[in-house]
Amino acid sequence: MTIRVLVADDQDLIRTGLAMILDAQPDIEVVGQAADGHEAVALARRLRPDVCLFDIRMPGMDGIAATRELAGAGVDDPLAIVVITTFDLDEYVHGALKAGARGFLLKDSGPALLIQAIHAAADGDALIAPSITARLLAAFSDVQRGRPPAQPIEPLTGREEQVLVTVAQGRTNAEIAAELHVSLSTVKTHLASIMTKLGARNRVEIVMWAYETGRVKR
Repeated sequence: MTIRVLVADDQDLIRTGLAMILDAQPDIEVVGQAADGHEAVALARRLRPDVCLFDIRMPGMDGIAATRELAGAGVDDPLAIVVITTFDLDEYVHGALKAGARGFLLKDSGPALLIQAIHAAADGDALIAPSITARLLAAFSDVQRGRPPAQPIEPLTGREEQVLVTVAQGRTNAEIAAELHVSLSTVKTHLASIMTKLGARNRVEIVMWAYETGRVKR
């Protein structure tokens, strides 16, 4: 199965370079390129790619606003979006994840991590650059202090609590299945149940909730 990707970055050289790296993969095809957020949103709605790769700093509409348009709360059929940036700034990451992004990478993360993030997003997983994951999610937890975290509509089962923690630790579905000695379909069933109970749109929001409620320590 080929993963269809849309790349948006206002710098021609970077956009072309990202597209070349992705197109070199046998199972990834870059189906469109955009130089700003407005163009990216329009192309994404027309092409319906499997994954969108958006730079944060773009003229007109930035990557966070574009992400919100395509994957934010209230979007009926959200797209999988990975945000990539040069700047390791907490507010960028928080904004991207709250807008609905499934992944966050720094531009110096390297081709291997970029390709891994595209595959993860296409599979419904999420990948955040390892260098910033724990610090930023812990910081997000601090931002939420002062208001109680949302409570699930039904208590999580013991197994769901185990899956929740492994997701928050950055495990992929396949790694969770191996660690808990269950099938991949069972992991996906538990994740779907957790998201329903938490009202979460994706696994990134599951991770945020795990940090907010102290289930994962920094």
